[in-house]
Amino acid sequence: MKKLTSKIIVGALLVFCFASWSARADDANTIWSSKCASCHGKDGKGGTMMGKKLGIKDLTDAGVQSALTDADAAKNIKEGVTQDGKQVMKPFGDKLTDADITALVAKVRSFKQ
Repeated sequence: MKKLTSKIIVGALLVFCFASWSARADDANTIWSSKCASCHGKDGKGGTMMGKKLGIKDLTDAGVQSALTDADAAKNIKEGVTQDGKQVMKPFGDKLTDADITALVAKVRSFKQ
């Protein structure tokens, strides 16, 4: 009886964890589409009109991915990005939760080829 109960508990936890991860991935896709894709592109390549204007890096490039740490990506999302004293990416720290930001960092990593 104990083995059956343990298997049920483990199974329930796995379902819960997968559902939570899946929901975060869906949330990240929704957030990316609404807040990021207009500059970074749906594919992360930065080939949009605004992305080209701002010189946004191609997030599918292995060199770009390796140079960007998760902590830096999260900081950029939270605090925004400035270049030469000019804000080129607005901060989203007041609009997104830490879980949303973590999910977006994972989304950025998903572009790596």
